[in-house]
Amino acid sequence: MSQQKRALVSVSDKTGLVEFGQKLEALEFEILSTGGTARTLREAGIQVTDVSDYTGFPEMMDGRVKTLHPKVHGGLLYLRDNPEHQNAAQQHNISTIDMVVVNLYPFEATIAREGVTTEEAIEQIDIGGPSMVRSAAKNHRFVTIVCDPAYYGQVAEELDANNGETSLELKKHLAAIAFDHTAKYDRMIADYLKSKLTDSSESESEALAPKIKVEAPLALEMRYGENPHQKAGYYGNLEEYFKKLHGKDLSYNNLIDLAAAVELIEEFDQDKQAALAIIKHTNPCGIALGSSVSQAWTRALSTDQDSANGGIV
Repeated sequence: MSQQKRALVSVSDKTGLVEFGQKLEALEFEILSTGGTARTLREAGIQVTDVSDYTGFPEMMDGRVKTLHPKVHGGLLYLRDNPEHQNAAQQHNISTIDMVVVNLYPFEATIAREGVTTEEAIEQIDIGGPSMVRSAAKNHRFVTIVCDPAYYGQVAEELDANNGETSLELKKHLAAIAFDHTAKYDRMIADYLKSKLTDSSESESEALAPKIKVEAPLALEMRYGENPHQKAGYYGNLEEYFKKLHGKDLSYNNLIDLAAAVELIEEFDQDKQAALAIIKHTNPCGIALGSSVSQAWTRALSTDQDSANGGIV
């Protein structure tokens, strides 16, 4: 088989694309690409081969079918050290694809747009992208998969240091990231379609789900957990719900107290009065109602001023 290195590059997020493309070209990779990605690379003076020219099969159906081809997935999936795979690749004129640089259609950004229709959202469900990501990640012994521009620099450094190769350690790491990427993408689509396309009665929608799935980024790594020898992290977006007015960085115990305080004041009717709770180590040091938050604070603090020190309000 030919020793020519090939990278298939097709991205919606074009951050760092030109610089990474220039690196691949300098290392004598043949770059296969599609659509807007190919156009961006060419405009920067980088030589690109269209995937349709590589496969001998045109893009069709408004771009829905362009990379779903045996010459693409055969080049990604076949085991380079397997004689049967090598023979099949030669017989069907399938060349190696050594790197996939793909990130997916912007489904999340699409459904966040005001007034977007279900049909518009469905058109932003990527099919070819996840297929290539998963093929490359499955065969990560031989193929480098890069689905996050944040890793372009690290990959470029390894390519420079290893004559156009990346280490197996990095390949494994990037493969795990890739499968996580497609899992989150599919989960987001499933949740959207369930909310938009599933007919359910009010009683069904209020029923407890048989299972829950949570996807949240690590937002805060704390100094320690409930005890000094334990680690802790907060996942999600705390700032979306709360604004810290005063005090040190929140600890694990602070966040547990915060949750307890919110649950406690939710027990009270706050239509006409303010409710305020002071919590320390999940124990209420004071809770009060008042005509204003200030009055409720004064009343709650008067319950036990000593225990309230260092607590959550």
